[in-house]
Amino acid sequence: MTAPTTPPSMHHVAIAGGGIGGLTLACALRRAGVRVTVFERAPELRPVGAGITVQPNAMLALRPLGLDEAVAAQGAIAGESLILDARGRTLQELPMDRLERELGAPMVCLHRARLQEVLLEAAGPDVVRTGCAVVGYQDRGDRVSVKLSNGEQVEADLLVGADGLHSTVRTQLLGPQPLRYSGYTSWRGICRDPALTSIERTTESWGVGARFGIVPIGHGELYWFATANAPEGQDDPKGRVREKLLERFGDWHEPIPAIIEATAESEILRTDILDRRPVPRWSAGRVVLLGDAAHPMTPNLGQGGCQAIEDAVVLAHALTKNASVSAALQSYEEKRVARANAIVSRSFSLGRMAQLENRAGIFLRNALMRRIPRSATLRQVREAMRFTLAP
Repeated sequence: MTAPTTPPSMHHVAIAGGGIGGLTLACALRRAGVRVTVFERAPELRPVGAGITVQPNAMLALRPLGLDEAVAAQGAIAGESLILDARGRTLQELPMDRLERELGAPMVCLHRARLQEVLLEAAGPDVVRTGCAVVGYQDRGDRVSVKLSNGEQVEADLLVGADGLHSTVRTQLLGPQPLRYSGYTSWRGICRDPALTSIERTTESWGVGARFGIVPIGHGELYWFATANAPEGQDDPKGRVREKLLERFGDWHEPIPAIIEATAESEILRTDILDRRPVPRWSAGRVVLLGDAAHPMTPNLGQGGCQAIEDAVVLAHALTKNASVSAALQSYEEKRVARANAIVSRSFSLGRMAQLENRAGIFLRNALMRRIPRSATLRQVREAMRFTLAP
């Protein structure tokens, strides 16, 4: 595929944040011939996080960049995805192999660090500056002056806030806005026990105010996550994370207890689940947001990283197809705001349903889920998993 031409008004783009969205944008803009600098707060880009699902929409977005096959090679392709109850009985089935045939791309499950490695290699070694965060900016109209944590000022044609849930760029652009606590916390881990990593299907089991997900990610690894209703800001006693998880999930169906037992304490991360209420605007002047900085979402649909990838590809496309920054950002928002915000709302609502504690409500929910036809389930997820790079 022929690379896009460099837009006449775009010579240097500064990106705050070296996460999935920021790195994907760097790849797309470099491919278009635009000079890019990614400013990352961390002193070095080390492997972080646990697993991630790159769903068909994100794989389709990566395809014009020539990165879909590289991502697929680093993980496991999902074939069957099930929602179960705590005893292991099926509530709902999602045939990902059928969706792959319909949509033209698979769902790839992989370690987040491997996705980061693919993006870093494609972006190039000279793109990311670590140990310096964007702490503010001044939009001068024809340029934007970006202030870094080391005191340096950098001039750019555009500043992209891809600096995550606690985005500094967003705060200056839109003003302080509260985070929204979902009501539940989460644990994520990587299991490397050979007796367990042969599991092939992806499952999410729903109990009373709690869930447990199992995701094969290839390379002899199994990603798992758990959620439980809890007050915000709590933590586990040091060295007793597995013990506390087994108290909560030890009587759930196999192999859940075995996976917890086989996971090293150092491989378990705990984070409260937060998002923000959707907003109708992500840009002003020469500053724009993407990913969690624009539309942080709960992980219930597995679309957080996927929507950041979509943002990055659509924004890069808009910047190469429009003669002015203002026209490009208007096009980007027209294509992205409504879609991403709808997924934020759907994901939040799904979490409320999945985290029910009322046993009568759980009984009714589970009975309803068992009765939903597979065709209806496919319709529910198909729209979120579509992606087309419109002109």
